[in-house]
Amino acid sequence: MIKIKICGVKTLPDALAAIEAGADYLGFNFYPKSARFIKKDICAEITSVLKKEYPNIKLVGVFVNSSVDEIKNILQSCSLDLAQLHGDETAEMLHELNGNAFKAFRGIPESTNGFERPDAPAFLVDASVKGVYGGSGVTADWDIAAELAKKYPVLLAGGLTPENVAEAVRRVQPWGVDVASGVESTPGVKDAAKLSAFVNAVRSL
Repeated sequence: MIKIKICGVKTLPDALAAIEAGADYLGFNFYPKSARFIKKDICAEITSVLKKEYPNIKLVGVFVNSSVDEIKNILQSCSLDLAQLHGDETAEMLHELNGNAFKAFRGIPESTNGFERPDAPAFLVDASVKGVYGGSGVTADWDIAAELAKKYPVLLAGGLTPENVAEAVRRVQPWGVDVASGVESTPGVKDAAKLSAFVNAVRSL
């Protein structure tokens, strides 16, 4: 069964709507320049409820060029399961997080050496947009992502919507899909109808 990650959650109602729709993973964005940025204390309030009520849902922190110490601090404070490294982080940083992190590649990596983790997802593939660290709404290169997905459990991101996700899954055969802007009414605000339509499109395959 393909995993579904709803990213850029900012409120408890949005988190609950994503879970109700059928999400497996929720992403919380700690990059201050993002429209989906969430403060640590607000995230901790939301995740304390989720951990109690929905312990099977995996919670992911999204970071862009944060220090390892800051990432570890937020993972612990907010009871997060994984860190998604969406900036220019090194393989060394990934290893310092002891298997609790995965790398997001903006565009197709020249090499994944040292960045793969033994667990799924091995890494995330997003679209490459100059000056933008994810959440751009631009689709990734599905053909090259499909080549990577033959070798690794890949989380596919980049411009996915309820309308195109079924085609993306058919072409790429990823381990999972990741959506932020494609299920929003305005940047950072999730739309319950779009969440349901997105999950239903994936689950109908």
